[in-house]
Amino acid sequence: MSVIEITEGQVQAQLQRMDTLRQALAQAIVGQEAVVEQLLIGLLAGGHVLMEGVPGLGKTLLVRSLGQVLDLPFRRVQFTPDLMPGDILGAEILEEDHGTGHRSFRFQPGPVFTSLLLADELNRTPPKTQAALLEAMQERTVSFAGVTHQLPRPFFVLATQNPLEQAGTYPLPEAQLDRFLLHVRVDYPTELEERAILAQTTGAPVGDPPRVMGAEEVLALQAMVRQVHLSPDLLAWITRLVRATRPGDAAAPAEVATYVRFGAGPRAGQSLVLAAKARALLRGRLAATREDIAALAPPVIRHRLLLAFAAEAEGRSADEVIAAVLRATSPPGA
Repeated sequence: MSVIEITEGQVQAQLQRMDTLRQALAQAIVGQEAVVEQLLIGLLAGGHVLMEGVPGLGKTLLVRSLGQVLDLPFRRVQFTPDLMPGDILGAEILEEDHGTGHRSFRFQPGPVFTSLLLADELNRTPPKTQAALLEAMQERTVSFAGVTHQLPRPFFVLATQNPLEQAGTYPLPEAQLDRFLLHVRVDYPTELEERAILAQTTGAPVGDPPRVMGAEEVLALQAMVRQVHLSPDLLAWITRLVRATRPGDAAAPAEVATYVRFGAGPRAGQSLVLAAKARALLRGRLAATREDIAALAPPVIRHRLLLAFAAEAEGRSADEVIAAVLRATSPPGA
């Protein structure tokens, strides 16, 4: 496939569409600008996003609103302890031709056959059902009864999960966590935001936000992201950052050796490159910077670190380890 050069004018035209999308989201969502930006980064980078926060912070509302402003097929699956893989992927049904009496099996696609999938409370279902999404998230296909079925393009999974400390949750397998481009933390709103939420949700109903972007525009933006420039020095820095999260690496700081059992793999580096390029494009730039990389290192890496018991015993978080790695790994030009 030939590479099409992008111009400043094309970027500005696309950014105007993104601004319209942000404004449409703002009709339904109060505050959470950082969370919204990270969702859009995941969309532009073509990766999946895992959102974590206590119940009641608007995670589901945010994803549903994104599904409304994007003119894309949208499905929601509420993950529960009794959900089965076939409830997500689909199943074969037996059909009979009433004219001939001939019977045959036909694959009935499940809700995963959509462009935007909301996997709500993903960690409330057992690992067997969680794993049903692995192939879909990585390969954009579903294999059933020896037949591979292609998923629509674009295909974007937005999953929400409650903190693991809450009752009735199952930890996501490391292999599945690694398929998420970003792990976004949703915090409590500020006092002013919370007051606005109360006013908006207890007054007259607000209409649905308008649809502002379809599949072709999303695919064009995703292709544009891959053409954003990333200097060789920054690529080398990302490589050093990811490698420094692994115990035993020469550049790993003491915090990694003490608090990390397994560090991030190469997919973390790929995700950080694409996320940094998407953030640059979202902010109207054709080149990624050190700031893009430093800002996105925590949501890209935090779910890819397997912390040791010492971290839990001493109350250390993955973000603290990532901060130590950023301090220990000097960026180019620092």
